[in-house]
Amino acid sequence: MADLDALETFTRAVRTGSFAAAARVLGITPAMVGRRIQGLEQRYGARLIERTTRAQRLTEAGETFLRHAETVLDAAAELEDSMRAAPGRLEGRIRMTGPATLGVFSLAGIVARFQAANPAVTVEMILSDRRMDLIADGLGLAVRIGELQSSSMIARRVGTYRLMLVASPDYLERHGAPAAPGELTAARCLINLNMSPRNRWPLSRGGRQEVAEVEGGLQIDNGEALRVATLEGAGIAYLPTDLVRADVAAGRLVPILADWQMLTLPIHLIHPSRRVPRRVAVLLEILAEELGRSHPS
Repeated sequence: MADLDALETFTRAVRTGSFAAAARVLGITPAMVGRRIQGLEQRYGARLIERTTRAQRLTEAGETFLRHAETVLDAAAELEDSMRAAPGRLEGRIRMTGPATLGVFSLAGIVARFQAANPAVTVEMILSDRRMDLIADGLGLAVRIGELQSSSMIARRVGTYRLMLVASPDYLERHGAPAAPGELTAARCLINLNMSPRNRWPLSRGGRQEVAEVEGGLQIDNGEALRVATLEGAGIAYLPTDLVRADVAAGRLVPILADWQMLTLPIHLIHPSRRVPRRVAVLLEILAEELGRSHPS
């Protein structure tokens, strides 16, 4: 039977898309990746990966082998997890990622409470609006906002993320407030580079939908920075409700077109495999419950 290191190397090479990327994740050389996969091919007498100088692809035998290899690795991880920890005790490391604003306002608190209740678990949480590759970056789970691209990842919708249009009183005094979505086209708007598409803002009311085509001289890839620019009177911004709720309540920001329904986006939990270590499974359930309560559909 193939050893687990060889199986892990093969699956990493497939999921990351190259021997070099797998080597970076595993902390070995690309040559070692090649030797381990060649050893598997010799052991089982079948070509698993076809490689050229520019690309690689799984053979038919490789696709079958991948499914079985991942099943074996999942079972091995579950066995190790169950045997290492005392009954009811969680331990080990979890690497996860999530978007920056949701991370600040929700995820950090949830994960802090989880880790305090399970001190033998180390949680490494990377907050970034860039969508990281779970396999290539060695992550156990991710929290994602927005529609998901088709993939082999396991996804679970757990809540709804809401946005709103806001501007500062100073901006409105100088430029006035738009009375209809179409007037946003002529307004000074702040563009969030993480939105897709970034210059088309959807709104709806009474079953009627409109998409405002906006322009802006200030374009930023971070919600917190956009909030600061909005407070400075730089323009109208389409920002997460979490981020600006306190500013609206204090009068520092004013809702725009408040009688229109703003953009809502799904919140998903995703992970690479159905079978996850017990510590990850517990954290997934806690995230689902708390995000569902704080960001209901």
